[in-house]
Amino acid sequence: MPGKYDDCTEVTDFCVVEATTYGFYPNLGANAFLLAIFALCMAIQFFQGIKWRSWSYMIAMTVGCLGEVLGYAGRVIMHSNPWSSLGFQMQIACIIIAPAFFSAAIYLTLKHLILTFGPEHSRLKANWYTWIFIACDLLSLILQGAGGGIAASASTDSTADAGSHLMLAGIIWQVVTLAVFLILASDFGFRAYGHRSTHSIAAVELRRTLKFKLFLAGLAIAFVSIFIRCIYRIAELAGGWGNSIMQNEGEFIGFEGVLIAVAVVCQTAFHPGDCFPQMYQRRNTGSHDIETKELGSQERQV
Repeated sequence: MPGKYDDCTEVTDFCVVEATTYGFYPNLGANAFLLAIFALCMAIQFFQGIKWRSWSYMIAMTVGCLGEVLGYAGRVIMHSNPWSSLGFQMQIACIIIAPAFFSAAIYLTLKHLILTFGPEHSRLKANWYTWIFIACDLLSLILQGAGGGIAASASTDSTADAGSHLMLAGIIWQVVTLAVFLILASDFGFRAYGHRSTHSIAAVELRRTLKFKLFLAGLAIAFVSIFIRCIYRIAELAGGWGNSIMQNEGEFIGFEGVLIAVAVVCQTAFHPGDCFPQMYQRRNTGSHDIETKELGSQERQV
């Protein structure tokens, strides 16, 4: 970051590691492990996407995983040189925005849950959830990405602070979006469960399967993990550059790295293509991402 250490490019007697933004050598083992986890999940998500033709879900998850891989690669670079401008720019820009793609993948599932278990139990039309929450997620992504880019390339304290404030605004907006989504999803869940006797035979059979139960559990764990991570990031960024939270790597690894890794592993292990096949039914015509409205209406009991 800008200041009297502007010309520092590596650790020296003057350019001490304590003067960097983070004040430490990023842990090689922890960051390399997280990089490997996200790289593995990215590869699995790619092949799952091809197998199940879950194109939109695959794009969200693989792009998010790629962002995490690049971000932690930046932290690995900073282990060798905490003053590395490239490493800092990679990790500050990529790690901050990547979870927005994972939350987008979660948003994509609600529409299909509604179509499967009864659109009449939803406050909004099923299609609206995708448009509204993806749009909100995109705004969050733009704010965080722009802020990360400005902060990473800042040459003055005021510019760096402006970038930090943009990132903070983006994460706060993401938390608000997640909270509203939780309220609407929970409302639908309670209403649909209360009217479970009216579910179609296909929906009843689906909700009784272990895979679908694991899918819902994984979805809930992923959501909570991303939400807690965002709360942590708000606290981290609100204190300004170089604050005590930002310089605590243990908290970063736990609340950022581990929580997002847990979310991604859940979203990968309990993929909707395998656990919630109604989300991606294939027809003989070869169409993709088939909505399950027909399933919800067939054999519906009155």
